[in-house]
Amino acid sequence: MIRKPTPLTRRRFLAGSAGLAAASLLPSAAFAQKKGGKLNIYSFDTYVGDNTIDDFTAATGITVRYDTYANNEELFAKLKTRNPGYDIIVPSDYMIQKMIAAKKLLPIDKSKISNLANIDPSFLDPKYDPGSKFSIPYMWGTVGLGYRMPAIKGTPDSWSYIFGPEADALKGSIVVLDDQRAMIGAALKYLGFSLNSTNPAEIAQARDLFIRAKKNIKSFSPDSGQDVLLAGDANMVVEWNGDIVQVMKQDQNLSYSLPKEGGMRWTDCLCIPTGAPNPDNALAWINFVNGPKVNAGIANTIRYATPNLAARKLINPDDLKNPAIYPSEAALAKCESLIDLGSKVTKLYDDAWTKIRSA
Repeated sequence: MIRKPTPLTRRRFLAGSAGLAAASLLPSAAFAQKKGGKLNIYSFDTYVGDNTIDDFTAATGITVRYDTYANNEELFAKLKTRNPGYDIIVPSDYMIQKMIAAKKLLPIDKSKISNLANIDPSFLDPKYDPGSKFSIPYMWGTVGLGYRMPAIKGTPDSWSYIFGPEADALKGSIVVLDDQRAMIGAALKYLGFSLNSTNPAEIAQARDLFIRAKKNIKSFSPDSGQDVLLAGDANMVVEWNGDIVQVMKQDQNLSYSLPKEGGMRWTDCLCIPTGAPNPDNALAWINFVNGPKVNAGIANTIRYATPNLAARKLINPDDLKNPAIYPSEAALAKCESLIDLGSKVTKLYDDAWTKIRSA
């Protein structure tokens, strides 16, 4: 069975899709595919171009099944006990580190990926996967502020619009992500700390700052802030940059800003999970989507930044100039990627988030 993503957003789960719900309830035996003609992908929603899957099948004869997950934690939970039959997954940086430690990823045979030469070398030796042994970078971006320009004086260039005095003028029209690492990380950056802080006192300061800021926050959004902003039900949201860029096309009064204190920079990668039934087909997919024309087609559709230098020559020029998609080097220098902090520190974040949400 072929399942393609529908045109929504990168990180939103199709909770209302009966078809997807049915697919998620299929027994593991349903994934038992014979090698040679199948590829089972488990990824974020709408993370390929309109014709990527059909073009891959036409080029290789391999039939694709595409299922989606809401976030990295859901992905890990699905594969924690055993792989139910997926060949390609698309985890984010910090989750890759965690999955490597848990032995949930297979080493990638780079000799079978000729298009690896197209990728910016600076993406190929990350801290979360030294030497890119288990992951190939796919897309990257930031988390920042989406806003309605007529309601804001000037450009909101600081996390102060969420946690500081500027937020007072936006009381009741601020929506933030329901994502503890992204949001506690934003509070930590506003305070001048690392968003990967392991210091209990710093995490506690971020928690208390957040609790004080809740008086101005309308709601916590499971990645639907862009829709709330587009509908006019909020004037300021914290969201993934590409989701805001997509709705900016529909309403010219909307914009995106990366706070001057810096924020979260994420990289999503293509990986082959342990137990993949069709690893050679997975390598074929990785190579295919890194072809310049194919990769550019994906990036031009989903409007996230690509690490593929050859593809950038074919990217929409307006997108290349758009700092909401490709921030300046100076802005990126202040950003950080999430890293897995281990169970002891993670519990500090879990406890802080519980107190923030219940305050």
